[in-house]
Amino acid sequence: MEQDSRLYGESTTEGDLEARESETNPLCQTLLKRNRTLSSNPLAIVGTKVSHIESLDYEINENDLFKQDWRSRSRVQVLQYVFLKWTFACLVGLLTGIIATLINLAVENIAGYKLLSVFAYIEQDRYFMGLLYFTAANFFLTMVAAVLCVWFAPTAAGPGIPEIKAYLNGVDTPNMFGATQLIVKIIGSIGAVSAGLDLGKEGPLVHIGSCIASLLGQGGPDNYRIRWRWLRYFNNDRDRRDLITCGSSSGVCAAFRSPVGGVLFALEEVATWWRSALLWRTFFSTAVVVVVLRAFIEICNNGQCGLFGRGGLIMFDVSNVPVTYHAMDIIPVVLIGVIGGLLGALYNHVLHKVLRLYNLINQKGKIHKLLLSLGVSLFTSVCLYGLPFLASCTPCDASLAESVCPTNGRSGNYKQFNCPKGYYNDLATLLLTTNDDAVRNIFSTNSAGEYNAISLLIFFVLYCVLGLITFGIAVPSGLFLPIILMGSAYGRLLGMAMGSHTSIDQGLYAVLGAASLMAGSMRMTVSLCVIFLELTNNLLLLPITMIVLLISKTVGDSFNLSIYEIILELKGLPFLDANPEPWMRNLTVGELADAKPPVVTLNGIEKVSRVVEVLRNTTHNGFPVLDDGVLRPVGSGIEVTELHGVILRTHLVQVLKKKWFLTEKRKTEDWEVREKFTSVDLAEREGKIEEVTVTRDEMEMYIDLHPLTNTTPYTVVESMSVAKAMVLFRSVGLRHMLIVPKYQATGVPPVVGILTRQDLRAHNILFAFPHLARSKSREKP
Repeated sequence: MEQDSRLYGESTTEGDLEARESETNPLCQTLLKRNRTLSSNPLAIVGTKVSHIESLDYEINENDLFKQDWRSRSRVQVLQYVFLKWTFACLVGLLTGIIATLINLAVENIAGYKLLSVFAYIEQDRYFMGLLYFTAANFFLTMVAAVLCVWFAPTAAGPGIPEIKAYLNGVDTPNMFGATQLIVKIIGSIGAVSAGLDLGKEGPLVHIGSCIASLLGQGGPDNYRIRWRWLRYFNNDRDRRDLITCGSSSGVCAAFRSPVGGVLFALEEVATWWRSALLWRTFFSTAVVVVVLRAFIEICNNGQCGLFGRGGLIMFDVSNVPVTYHAMDIIPVVLIGVIGGLLGALYNHVLHKVLRLYNLINQKGKIHKLLLSLGVSLFTSVCLYGLPFLASCTPCDASLAESVCPTNGRSGNYKQFNCPKGYYNDLATLLLTTNDDAVRNIFSTNSAGEYNAISLLIFFVLYCVLGLITFGIAVPSGLFLPIILMGSAYGRLLGMAMGSHTSIDQGLYAVLGAASLMAGSMRMTVSLCVIFLELTNNLLLLPITMIVLLISKTVGDSFNLSIYEIILELKGLPFLDANPEPWMRNLTVGELADAKPPVVTLNGIEKVSRVVEVLRNTTHNGFPVLDDGVLRPVGSGIEVTELHGVILRTHLVQVLKKKWFLTEKRKTEDWEVREKFTSVDLAEREGKIEEVTVTRDEMEMYIDLHPLTNTTPYTVVESMSVAKAMVLFRSVGLRHMLIVPKYQATGVPPVVGILTRQDLRAHNILFAFPHLARSKSREKP
């Protein structure tokens, strides 16, 4: 039995709590008793009011229909099912690669032609007109992205990775994987990145890949779904979860052109459940993505993609750079790791405060969301255009060709900006360019004197500020690129400070700085290491990259949570962490069940009126089914109460909708069940009790719940610790866990309680058992 938790833009008031506590109907009471109620942190980043956050049915529902379907499947049907899984994995990779390429083409050309027009004004010394054009173009692009997110798909704002992580953890995040969200995410990402905002397209690409996977699995959007029978086999939470996992790994691969890194990202960061078959399918999806990207790169290298050229796909090839380091180089490497951990934790802390402030602004309405986004765009445009005037002009290297330095044209490391001929502006090189080119420029190797320290310091401070104020506005945004730019800036500064005392190139210091800040903020290690390894194409960087990542993550973990976990907490999504709290071992599930009202059960053959009453007066999504008067199999002649299993709310609603009633109290035959239901029908999550109409005569009829009941529910003994139960609940991917008594005796019910996701959340337990919170505080050093 699962209590629906709701996300609101404001906290529940004391009056609401008192009103709930005054209810006398036991079916309407809160999940925990007086002063022991469920709670959640209901803040949403962009003010989106999401309701009905439920768990997903990842557990196999082994009822009579499922068993019959499993027995009747032929070998051909099984092979067809497996073949379709691989086909969907291929399609996910193919479509993700194509869309990612189109996004890159659009961003590079829109942003590129915009910058060419700005530089044309600068060459004519019309600096104010250049500022107006630059600001107006960015303002329009941001408006397009923001309007789409605010009015058409609010859940398309942000990166989408926290919601995907919650979904794969077992939380039904509504309105996240629809066709509208996919279209808005694509167009919004193009507009936001082209506008020069301090955000990337990497996070949105993960969301885009997941949307593609979800739509393929369920046969299209909700209103226009394809109802082919072979396709309906995938219309269940388990197969949809596997497809979305493939989609998330394909998105990372499309963003960084890192197939192995994409698989490991899904394994380390977003997926809660993993198995070898899923590993192969995700790897196959990312391999398809790489093939698609490589094909488009070959086409674009011939100049057939406008300003795209070699840009647009982040690739920092340093394979030709000699990587040599000595024992003394370990000191700056360790220092980069420590700085990355400290800055990452500080960034997460400040961003947490900013997101709370943005939540208050976004609650005021859609216009405020739009104005906030446009205000950030104006501030960003003025800073990007105005700050290069603070930098001094640097003479070009005499060894470079005259056509290379300086340039105001396409991709290049040397922007002339306001400098005379033969000189370039290093800060304009980093700011007045696309984000991908900015990363390539600051990662450039064998360029020790290309940037001066003041310019890098201004760049670092600016992107720290922009990174904090940009994330959280109502546009699709990713965290990867802003963190890479910040980290590479202080990494290169440290390399300049080391000077001749190190043998590591300054560009490689920038790579290590970016890796350290990403690990310090996102707390990823293995996947991040492989992503940077595939990006740099240099195995010699592996040892020092591993050291930097491990140190950064360790330092960051000692201060606060990762950025994605902070966002999950802000959104109020009931995410179950992998590691239970130590104090959970001091509490048993039986004690947790005692703090709840008596469990609501149904009989195996139940009256229609009772089923309707239970569904209307509770929000629980699962009910234990009991059979009274069952003889013990040992032949003692003693009648006992048998736990037959658990039946879901959705199945009860389907029974009421199809009017599958009996005029007398009896068990149904197998053929009677198969006439009305199939195992595929039971995977549907559609329908509410409010949509069902039952006549007075039908109320007196009966329903046989046995054929639809999951006869193999997971059970735990009431003496089990909450910590152990939580590990089992999360590892298996459960929605309901039954608590059975430790002792069997006459009069003892076969089930004493039922646990759901909300019952196992730490802050809910602490609210119900305050003494555990006091013991927790005493355990802290």
